[in-house]
Amino acid sequence: MFAVHLLAFYFTKLKEDQIKKVDRYLYHMRLSDDVLLDVMARFRAEMVKGLGRDTNPTATVKMLPSFVRSLPDGSEKGDFLAVDLGGSQFRALQVKVFDDGKQSSQLESKFYPTPKEVIQGNGAELFDYVADCLLDFMESKNLKHRRLPLGFTFSFPCRQTKLEEGVLLNWTKHFKVRGVQNTDVVSSLHKALKKHKGIDVDVMALVNDTVGTMMTCGYDDQRCEVGLIIGTGTNACYMEEMRHIDLVEGDEGRMCINTEWGAFGDDGALDDIRTEFDQEIDLGSLNPGKQLFEKMISSLYLGELVRLILLKMTKEGLLFNGKVSTALCTKGKIELRHVIAMEKYKEGLSNTKEILTELNLFPSEEDCIAVQHVCTIVSFRSANLCAAALAAILTRLRENKKVLRLRTTVGIDGTLYKTHPQYAKRLHKVVRRLAPNCDVRFLLSTNGSARGAAMVTAVARRLATQRKRIDAVLAPFLLSLDTLREVKDKMRTELEYGLKRETQGSATVKMLPTYVCGTPDGTEKGKFLALDLGGTNFRVLLVKIRSGRRKSVQMYNKIFAIPLEIMQGTGEELFDHIVQCIADFLEYMGIKGARLPLGFTFSFPCRQASIDKGTLVGWTKGFKATDCEGEDVVDMLREAIKRRNEFDLDIVAVVNDTVGTMMTCGYEDPNCEIGLIAGTGSNVCYMEDMKNIEILEGNEGKMCINTEWGGFGDNGCIDNIRTEYDKEVDEGSLNPGKQRYEKMTSGMYLGEIVRQILIDLTKQGLLFRGQISESLRKRGIFETKFLSQIESDRLALLQVRRILQQLGLDSTCEDSIIVKEVCGAVSRRAAQLCGAGLAAIVEKRRENRGVEHLQITVGVDGTLYKLHPHFSRVLRETVKELAPQCDVTFMLSEDGSGKGAALITAVAKRLRTVGEN
Repeated sequence: MFAVHLLAFYFTKLKEDQIKKVDRYLYHMRLSDDVLLDVMARFRAEMVKGLGRDTNPTATVKMLPSFVRSLPDGSEKGDFLAVDLGGSQFRALQVKVFDDGKQSSQLESKFYPTPKEVIQGNGAELFDYVADCLLDFMESKNLKHRRLPLGFTFSFPCRQTKLEEGVLLNWTKHFKVRGVQNTDVVSSLHKALKKHKGIDVDVMALVNDTVGTMMTCGYDDQRCEVGLIIGTGTNACYMEEMRHIDLVEGDEGRMCINTEWGAFGDDGALDDIRTEFDQEIDLGSLNPGKQLFEKMISSLYLGELVRLILLKMTKEGLLFNGKVSTALCTKGKIELRHVIAMEKYKEGLSNTKEILTELNLFPSEEDCIAVQHVCTIVSFRSANLCAAALAAILTRLRENKKVLRLRTTVGIDGTLYKTHPQYAKRLHKVVRRLAPNCDVRFLLSTNGSARGAAMVTAVARRLATQRKRIDAVLAPFLLSLDTLREVKDKMRTELEYGLKRETQGSATVKMLPTYVCGTPDGTEKGKFLALDLGGTNFRVLLVKIRSGRRKSVQMYNKIFAIPLEIMQGTGEELFDHIVQCIADFLEYMGIKGARLPLGFTFSFPCRQASIDKGTLVGWTKGFKATDCEGEDVVDMLREAIKRRNEFDLDIVAVVNDTVGTMMTCGYEDPNCEIGLIAGTGSNVCYMEDMKNIEILEGNEGKMCINTEWGGFGDNGCIDNIRTEYDKEVDEGSLNPGKQRYEKMTSGMYLGEIVRQILIDLTKQGLLFRGQISESLRKRGIFETKFLSQIESDRLALLQVRRILQQLGLDSTCEDSIIVKEVCGAVSRRAAQLCGAGLAAIVEKRRENRGVEHLQITVGVDGTLYKLHPHFSRVLRETVKELAPQCDVTFMLSEDGSGKGAALITAVAKRLRTVGEN
């Protein structure tokens, strides 16, 4: 028993001594975590370099866009062909993808050899061979007369400008075909296929094997966004944010980037960790000085690396008693399979002895232990370097998503990963150590490169089909210039109807006189109260106006909420609430005893008989208070003040917010004769010549007309541009059949139009995997402010996804892009329609003045105009296009409904004083 223990101790000691000897000899191949973190940082820098337009030409990691923009979502279906060129064998496949809810597929394939004369011949011979093999496969599967989409896996570095096109940059993996480099390989395949009349295929996608691996695993696990190959060659791909890819136009969504990381270090960036053995392998390769990273980690070179180390150690007398065999001097004698066999845990030593004996080396026990450890160090270094580069990609993904912890899946393929007994375990362990904030699942790909090409093709076909259907849904929102001119002309006709005595009664654009007959001239002064009622909030303001050279306007205000039950209760309740708010403000300001002149901004359609009399035509913007329509709102306010019996006010003017906006801007710019509101509601006012206002007596001077253009189209004149979604929104509103133009252009309704479109797209299976959340079913849940946020987004669509999550929608990146596109179509149409209406008004002002060219200012207010990132630009562009003889300046109003009301009151007081004098 003692002898057995002694023998075991001796063997353990022997093993430790041999391992230490090899460790000392291969010290430079044992990489510490600090070195790996440094390699990781260098690789990240190369990634950034490869993504930049200016730096890409000198980058070693080429970061090639693959034009694969979407991962499988499970809705793909159909029959697809694939061909796979890139390894020791060529393969043709038929892949059936089933839309059965189980994400299942069926694969049939056939392997063909790739003779040396083909892979080192000329291009025509190579692609003719591929076409011949495909024809043979199609005949064997009775597919010859079917037109099927085909995905082409071509596992070599290509620069792509679209999914179905790729220019070969350089050959790798012992391929040296002449006349193919710098040409489009898909075109070469097409030419070869055309020679066979029996083949009718549509090459839809050119795919790298790494991308194919990611797509195959992405079909099984939708978190998969990285593909990794560790086999004969090595490479990685991942889904990058479009905004970071300078080489491709556009900044929305994501695209798969084929890193081509095998060339990392070709510029000398890894020279400090490359050994003499790495240099010798490189010098003896088909492409010296290139693919240096690949030569340090891929299975193609590991066996040769082990051979070179053993040869030198033997020559130095550290192995085999210094006796070098002919086999050990022969290139390629030690292959990956030998390395794998020697590293096996249990039978490794016996395998090592057998393999070395075959090489005529007659090893001792110590030699076998040392050789086994050499294999371990070489394969461990490969796994370490691969882990460092992969950790760099995962860290970049985490930072792109702006999350503290990333949960993702890496799809993997390749002989080294699959067959080496320890490689996968080592790789996983080191990745988790270098990227501790990433929870990574490693998913082994089955038939990755070829099945992946079919999946890319399936996704491409799904996206193409979806694109057609989405375009069909959004087509009615794309208004041509001719359509916009037609809208402008119809608006002009309706403006005239509203001004004429005989047609005004039936006109949809009511053209209401405001009895505001002048704009500020700078002499206005004094203290004024202003009330502002036009939405869910109500304001009371004290406005102090100074005249002369130091003219100024000072404002003090307080905001009060109007509860829904008041908005939709009785008129008496509404005006009592308003007076309560006024009382609170006067108390707050300490002016309850003063009888101040008051301007009442009442942002609803009113028919005025004088400046201080306004009869409500009809409620808008969600108000429904009873016993108000047809009543004078000034009288209702006075009666409410009397009921309270605490204070008295001189109500000088009832004002529309649009008129207030014009007056506010008119105080700064005398050229301002138009006011525009583009916010919760939509409206325009302008200064009209008295001679054109037939419903009023008198021909001298001008008066501001409140168009109330929101009712444009209520007579059906714009039904040709109303969509099914507009009709749905109208029917579900508080006032069906009314304010149709406003419902197409104002902030109160745009979000609801978007919601209706999203529901339709989801029902068609084009969004959210066909699942409508309960919250999306709720009317009004998609607020218009979301449009501004979504269309402003430049943060990898994070804002879009966050909003959709709030609505209970689990969205993909592709969903977010579609939602953004829908928002853009709806808001752009709104701005164009608003611009067409405004063009009609500026043209009318030009004709009124009888000038060839008009210079005029439009005062503008409203959240849609102010906050939406594109609305104001599209509006201005439309007006310029439709009214080219008008030079229109747009001036943002500063509190038109508050300051404007006070200015109208001041102007009315001034004009009243002038009249009395």
